[in-house]
Amino acid sequence: MSSTADPTDPTDTAAPPTLAQLRAELDRIDDAIHDLLMQRARVVEQVGAHGAKGRVAIRPGREAQIIRRLLRRHQGALPRRLLPRLWRELFAATTSMQGSYVVTVCETGPGDAFVQAAREHFGALTPLRRHRTPAQAIGEVSSGAAIAAVLPMPDEEQAASAAWWTALLHRDEPRIHVVARLPFWAPRSEGAPQVHALVVAAVPPDASSADPGSTDRSLIGLELSQEASRARLSGALAAAGFDTGTIILRRDQGAAVAQALVDVAGLVADDDARLAALSDMLRPPVVLGAYAVPVDGDSA
Repeated sequence: MSSTADPTDPTDTAAPPTLAQLRAELDRIDDAIHDLLMQRARVVEQVGAHGAKGRVAIRPGREAQIIRRLLRRHQGALPRRLLPRLWRELFAATTSMQGSYVVTVCETGPGDAFVQAAREHFGALTPLRRHRTPAQAIGEVSSGAAIAAVLPMPDEEQAASAAWWTALLHRDEPRIHVVARLPFWAPRSEGAPQVHALVVAAVPPDASSADPGSTDRSLIGLELSQEASRARLSGALAAAGFDTGTIILRRDQGAAVAQALVDVAGLVADDDARLAALSDMLRPPVVLGAYAVPVDGDSA
């Protein structure tokens, strides 16, 4: 019987493994990981064969679901923050196998914080195109030149030209949706980009769990009279059955109508019956998209 220690078995009482043995075991594990990565790539090719030809090959909800599942099963000394980083690179590589994979970024300031956030989410080697205005970034997605655009998080202080979400109210073809929020891994280490962004793409959002009411949030766009108040709008949303978060209300000078962007719990579809209950609006509400709620590092 061999007296060589099994370096992976803590109950083995044989002599401690040598450095050479440990390195050989690491090489064996690396080969096994590599074999599984190649196997996963072959399965991705099969999944791609089932998809509609020409369809944008991203599913941010599914990606978030995978990362959450891995974080729930994780144990040991390996830092949890590594899992999103590894799998984000894996998602980028396998998505690029299915077609052109270019991401456009709206960088409004003098630095490159949004570009860094895009790199963190879409992969270090993914081609990025930088623009100064949201309209330019969205235009590349509409034309098919880019698979997605990273845009600044909306707020009420933005100039009318920067309020990119108002353009999505028109439901132009191809229809652009919000599909993700960055960063998905919420804890920020020193040197990490400190921005908040939304991702848009020419695909509808997909659920990030079997219970999207607790893991996803949707964005609804509304047009209403200039005299409408935030309190009245909030009351109408609650009466319709929505669990409402942030409400952005814009009354741009010279505009005939006010516009609102409402963040609500759950994955809201275009045919959600609650939308019809918002009958006081000037035009039917528009679902602008949805995103997976970022993970906070301690839970998934």
